[in-house]
Amino acid sequence: MKKISAVFDGLQFSGGTLTYAIKLAESSSALLSGVFLESFLYHSYGLYDLVGSQGVSEAKIKCLRENDLETRLISSVVFESACKKAGISYAIHHDKNFALQELLKESIYSDLVLIGADENMSHINEKAPTNFIRDFLAETQSPVLIVPRQYHEIEKVVLLYDGKPSSVHAIKMFNYMLPWMCDKETEIISVTDAKEARELPDENLVREFIQCHYPKAVYTLLQGDPEEEILDYLKNIPKNVLVVLGAYQRGNVSRWFKTSMADLLMKNTCRPLFIAHQK
Repeated sequence: MKKISAVFDGLQFSGGTLTYAIKLAESSSALLSGVFLESFLYHSYGLYDLVGSQGVSEAKIKCLRENDLETRLISSVVFESACKKAGISYAIHHDKNFALQELLKESIYSDLVLIGADENMSHINEKAPTNFIRDFLAETQSPVLIVPRQYHEIEKVVLLYDGKPSSVHAIKMFNYMLPWMCDKETEIISVTDAKEARELPDENLVREFIQCHYPKAVYTLLQGDPEEEILDYLKNIPKNVLVVLGAYQRGNVSRWFKTSMADLLMKNTCRPLFIAHQK
């Protein structure tokens, strides 16, 4: 049994994250841990909500806090009810300290962390990728599945490959975590410089490796700037595609699967992203 940790903001509960989590846990026969980040610094209200005609009202503060507590409780009940209905093993964690530190600790003891691309653990709206997500991805100790708010059944897998160890490692981790995905339509995408030969890096080795795990995979070779070519390509394929990519470290370990590559995909494509990197 593997452990999948699904991350939720109990004040802005994501039904899409819940559906992805339930589906993956069912298919993987995994323990699904619902991680509710409830930092004592995070509330649904701002400072202006606390101020009335007589200044800051203790009664108003108490009411707002109780409303947040009830909202978070309802979110965890929704999660628990969904797990029971699906008949999967589950656990619920209410992490009340600093959200990022709590989540990084959770990642140490998880095989996979699943989280929404727009989560920021704040009442302030922020477009994906949020600073919270970027900071988490840079330091996580486990692979991460970034999911959109709206659920789409996964029908196809795209593996991004650039010949570097990080991209191969991501494919290995994806196969380890979700081996049943090998039955899905699979496409390997690689990009070469326009001045270089149109061929896969270490072609014989990578084809031999892919054949072992994804024997029906097809290969697509693009030429040009990797970020532009991949983004343009993914924009023209259906939303029911999961994309696997390598590094997200602050210091690049790959020529083109760098921080900005994942950022661009989160910002411009509403598709699940499986991200794994080597420390």
